[in-house]
Amino acid sequence: MRIHLCFHGIGVPRREREPGEGHYWVSQDLFLRILDLIPGHDDVDLSFDDGNRSDVEIAMPALVERGLGATFFALAGRLQDPESLDAAALARLRAAGMRIGTHGWAHVPWRGLDDAQAQRELVDARTALQAASGATIHDAALPLGRYDRRLLHRLRTAGYDRVFTSDRLPAPDRSWLSPRYSVTDADTLASVQGILAHRPDPGDAVRLGKSLLKRLR
Repeated sequence: MRIHLCFHGIGVPRREREPGEGHYWVSQDLFLRILDLIPGHDDVDLSFDDGNRSDVEIAMPALVERGLGATFFALAGRLQDPESLDAAALARLRAAGMRIGTHGWAHVPWRGLDDAQAQRELVDARTALQAASGATIHDAALPLGRYDRRLLHRLRTAGYDRVFTSDRLPAPDRSWLSPRYSVTDADTLASVQGILAHRPDPGDAVRLGKSLLKRLR
């Protein structure tokens, strides 16, 4: 089993583009202390959603300093947003050995999209991010973590190698659908240490049941 830790923003957002966005940002101090836990944990993967500038300004140098890698799931619709990753930032991440994935176009839930919306979020966004980054994109991260059987079929049809959720569970090795633990401002170093140690969580059974239900509905 693997542990996938997901970050969204490091520091303090200059402005919230969505209600509650600040909850998904963590302080720079906590972020660096978490990174210091990772070396030696070969079963831990790191990723970053939403394509915030802190990915390249804070996260990337800290990862490089520690010899760590990560996948950055950017938003095609924010490539021109000064607070987000643009083509130059994606190129810098790639040059540092990081991987680029897609988080879609407009940070909307992918569950329940009509065909035109699905084309934009699942296909056009990946094409735009590939052009901007100069890399072939194989992986997708679900905005807001919502999915169902129809969406998973669309993602398989679109040819994604891996799809990442926010189900807060360990991920089976080489699993096509991989749950992640989103680190938020409610976390502490101790809570993250518990995740890395695979300490049993009474909520795991409930979350596993919900994940299975999502795949079937």
